[in-house]
Amino acid sequence: MVARLQEALDVPLLATEGRKAVLTPHGEILLKRARRLLEEALTLEMLARGLKQGWEPQLTVVVDAAFPRDRLLGILTELQSSCPTTQLQLSDAILSGAEEAIIEKSADVVVTTRVPPGFLGDWLMDISFVAVGHRDHPLLQLQRGVSPDDLVRHTQVVIRDSGAKEPRDEGWLGGNLRWTVGSMEASLAAVRAGLAYAWLPEHLIAESLRSGELKMLPLATGGERKVPLYLVLVHPELAGPAARAAVESFKRPQ
Repeated sequence: MVARLQEALDVPLLATEGRKAVLTPHGEILLKRARRLLEEALTLEMLARGLKQGWEPQLTVVVDAAFPRDRLLGILTELQSSCPTTQLQLSDAILSGAEEAIIEKSADVVVTTRVPPGFLGDWLMDISFVAVGHRDHPLLQLQRGVSPDDLVRHTQVVIRDSGAKEPRDEGWLGGNLRWTVGSMEASLAAVRAGLAYAWLPEHLIAESLRSGELKMLPLATGGERKVPLYLVLVHPELAGPAARAAVESFKRPQ
C-alpha cells in the first residue's frame, strides 16, 4: 500500500535502513497530515451516524450546583417534550468538577464557573452568594459588624469540590473550624440547624431570608460575591439535535 502511495504521489515515503523500512522526512509530514484526516473522517462518520438515527440516544449534561434548580427543572421539561427518545444523563458538579467534564470531554453540555483553555463558552448569568447564619447564631448576636477574626472563631461549612485533579477551596477563609459537605442542600441544612455559617446562593435561601429563619451576616466587606456561570457545548462538531436543543433551552431568557 505504501509502495502504491509512493508511486501515486511520486514522493519517497520510506527508506531502507538495514533490514527495516523507516519513514523519510516527507513520509513523516504526510503521516502527521494523514492522522488529522483520519480523525476528521472519524468525526464525520460519528456525526453522520447520529443524524441518521435522528435524536441522540443519550445526552450527558453536567451542571454546576449553583445553577437555579427551578430553572433547571424547566429546561428538563422542555427537553423531555422536544426529544423524548433521548436518555438524559444529568450530573451536579461543584467548583472544578464541571471543568474536568469539559477537559475530559465526558459530557455533551456543561454549565461551569470557568471555561478551560481551548474551549468556548457563553455567559449565562451571575449567581449571588451571600454569607448567612441562623437567626440565633452567635455571630448575629454581636450587635456590631462581623470581622474576619470573628468568623474564624466559628464553624464554617463549605462544599467539597467534585473535581479530582485540581480541587479548589473557594470561599473558605482558612480557619480550623470547618465542616465539608457534598452538596448545597447539606450546607443549607447545617446553617438552618445553627451549626455553622456559610456562603450560599441567594436564590437557594430566598425563602429562608424572607421568613427570617436565616439572616445575612453583617460583614463590612465580602458578605456578597458574584459567581459567573457559562454554557459550554463540549463537542460542537458532533452536536446533534438534542444537544443543540439543550443549548437553546439554557440560553433562552427567563
